[in-house]
Amino acid sequence: MSAGAVVGLVFAIFFAVAVVFLCFVLLRLAGVLKETQKLVAGIADQTVPLLGEVTTTVVSANQQLVRVDTITENVANLSGNASALASTFSATVGGPMIKAAAFSYGVRSALASRRKAQVEKKVRAELKSQRKARKD
Repeated sequence: MSAGAVVGLVFAIFFAVAVVFLCFVLLRLAGVLKETQKLVAGIADQTVPLLGEVTTTVVSANQQLVRVDTITENVANLSGNASALASTFSATVGGPMIKAAAFSYGVRSALASRRKAQVEKKVRAELKSQRKARKD
């Protein structure tokens, strides 16, 4: 055997070992890919019903939001009506009440000044009678 034949034989053995090693790696990779395929299929099988439940939940939440929106609109209308009622009541009853309060204040002031004048008159008369009594 010549040196070229030995080199060729060594190269052939090396190539055969490399091919066996690559076959082993490819078999392991094929096993990993099969497991990955099973995992993805399992995830897909579980995800589809989960997405259906999520869709149902979102639809239900949207229905509840529509109801809340309706309630909010009704509360806004109610507060607007209450404000209008308060304004109407204030305009209807407030003006005459203010006038009545002003009138009663005027009457009380007039009566108080009249009463004060009567008291002053009585006090003057009393003082005058006391002075007269002292002089006599």
